[in-house]
Amino acid sequence: MITVGILGGGQLARMLALSGAPLGLRFLVMDTSPDACAGQFAPMVVGDYRDETALAEFASRVDVATFDFENVPAESARWLAERVPVFPSPRALATAQDRLAEKTLFRELGIPVPDFVPVDSREELEAAVAHVGAPCILKTRRLGYDGKGQFRIRQTRGNGGASVDDAWEALGAQAEKVGLIVEAFVPFERELSVVAMRGRDGEFRSWPLTENWHVDGVLSASLAPARVDDAMAAQALGHAQRLADAVGYVGVFALELFQRDGVLLANELAPRVHNSGHWTIEGSETSQFENHMRAVAGLPLGDTRMLGHACMLNWIGAMPDPAPVLAESGGHWHDYGKAPREGRKVGHATLRSDDPAALAQALERVGATLGREAQVAPVVARLRG
Repeated sequence: MITVGILGGGQLARMLALSGAPLGLRFLVMDTSPDACAGQFAPMVVGDYRDETALAEFASRVDVATFDFENVPAESARWLAERVPVFPSPRALATAQDRLAEKTLFRELGIPVPDFVPVDSREELEAAVAHVGAPCILKTRRLGYDGKGQFRIRQTRGNGGASVDDAWEALGAQAEKVGLIVEAFVPFERELSVVAMRGRDGEFRSWPLTENWHVDGVLSASLAPARVDDAMAAQALGHAQRLADAVGYVGVFALELFQRDGVLLANELAPRVHNSGHWTIEGSETSQFENHMRAVAGLPLGDTRMLGHACMLNWIGAMPDPAPVLAESGGHWHDYGKAPREGRKVGHATLRSDDPAALAQALERVGATLGREAQVAPVVARLRG
């Protein structure tokens, strides 16, 4: 029996363990917090990811390792890889952890990307903004996610709270710690993601494209399949496969994309199962979580065929009443077992239907009952558009 080690004990690790249990896999989770929610379903090693004593205990008890978030130190993944197989590879992890390395790889592979400039000083920030133009976004090269570590610059000068001076005051201290990068602002038409996977043998598969809506940088809702023509779908899958092959990827990943004027520009690579793929649990023949486990364990990859239409709604801060979702024939509820906290992802719901009109009606009912009309409105408009 294979024991899979998971670095990181959040909701992604929790759902990985739940999906892998029917495959006969066992799990060991490592997290810095003793109350990590994956620990409710799997034994856990508690320790710092850089603590070699804790890592050694972890490595001694697993046959293969993976991770549930991209901020696991790359050096820890490399240390583990000298002792047990680690998928995705430490190289893929390190690339995704550094926005500059990531954007450079996109460009080298011919994947369109917004203009970008690395920044190490206040003077370089001025020059970068002059190069890409305002508005633009100053970001930390490392450790940013869900809108964290970002500052939108709307003007080069002024007191409006969005100037170069304001940006440097907000993030300048991070220049020496994690590095900074300026990216051109993209007036995109919509946000899409490719959730895909690559097996140990190089086999590549993808789920249908997903359309995503964010609020304050955090995913609010995802709809699959996204309404795209065959050419755009082929463009997206081509980008994802070139990327996966280039880094020798093994497992599930997401490539986040901006659509603008018929072109897809890469935003970022998430080297793990992804929030925008949660709908696959009920909306696909094989979920992203099960397929990640299959890939990591060296098992045949599962079918990614969609089962109708699906919408995932994120619950942020606190869980609402589950009854309105569970009252729907295609309603499914996922509580991550986390304590409520502002800005925290605590659960999600998925509504699924064979008929897009019926899915739109179900979303309207759920939105109205839970006071989430604004969250479901753009999804309903897309389903009826």
